This record gives sequence, C-alpha cells and structure tokens, in this order.
Amino acid sequence: MKNNETAVFGGGCFWCTEAIYKRVKGVDKVEPGYAGGHTHNPSYKMICTGTTGHAEVIRVTYNPKTVTYSDLLEIFWYAHDPTTLNRQGNDIGTQYRSIILYQNEEQKEIAESSLQSAKASKMFKKPIVTEIEALDDFFPAEDYHSDYFANNPNQPYCRAVIAPKVQHFLESYHED
Repeated sequence: MKNNETAVFGGGCFWCTEAIYKRVKGVDKVEPGYAGGHTHNPSYKMICTGTTGHAEVIRVTYNPKTVTYSDLLEIFWYAHDPTTLNRQGNDIGTQYRSIILYQNEEQKEIAESSLQSAKASKMFKKPIVTEIEALDDFFPAEDYHSDYFANNPNQPYCRAVIAPKVQHFLESYHED
C-alpha cells in the first residue's frame, strides 16, 4: 500500500458511494468523511444541519497500477446523479452535493477533463452541477459509518436506497 494514492469524491450519501467503490478492483480502502466546508473537525450531527459547508465524501485509497484516477472518475459519474443540485434522491442539502476534491494539479486537470467528457457523452439529460475544488482537509466520519452497508444490509435505507444503487452500478459499469 505504500505506492497507493488517494482520491476524494462526494456523490450524495457516503454510505452509497462507499458501497460502490469497495467493489472496484484496485481499491484498497474507502473511508467516509467530510470535506469542502468551513468547520474544523465536524461531526455527523453538525453536517446534517447543512451549516458547516461540508459534503459527505469518501477518501478512496487505490493502487494506480490497477485502477487509475481517471477510472475512478468514470465510476464517479456512474455512481450517482451529478445533475441534481445539493441532493441525491430524497437526501437533500448541500452535504449531499456532487463534488470532486483534487489534491494536486494533475488530479485537477484529470477531473476537469473527465467533467468535459461526461458533458460531451450525453450520458445525462440535464446539465451536470458537479463542483471541482481543491481539498483543504478531510475529516474522517465517526466509526459507525465505515462499512455501513456491509454491516447493516437489512436496515431500511440500505435495502431501499443503497442496494439498488449498488445493483445498478454492477449492471451498468463494466471494468476493462
């Protein structure tokens, strides 16, 4: 894992995006957390108020020899609806916004190129509203958020929201 890299994305509920990225070959770790806001060391309770400026995000640790940052961005477009402003389904608020948080100029360029490709692909009927910003800080979420879907498969939100998203991803995205 010493040659691994990290990527940070927000695509709505981090339980959903974590469940998807954990299924990607070359991804070694997925951590739910908070980023993109102005409050230092926020909590889930604080995030849910929508006043911290933070989004629910995941930090993906991956082996770039197996899966590239570009590959992870392609998955990002499949993993959520980047055309809904500050929401994913019934999850509403700025904490659920679509956001790519880059850590260096190379990631920024790749993210911007990926956004342009997604727009040009006509994959989405409505305009993409995804933000691309520099990552200032990543704050890990409370421990109970890690592996939430795997640990709570019968919880109503998991059955009604996460399971169908994961199934859709598995059916629509094909790794080369």
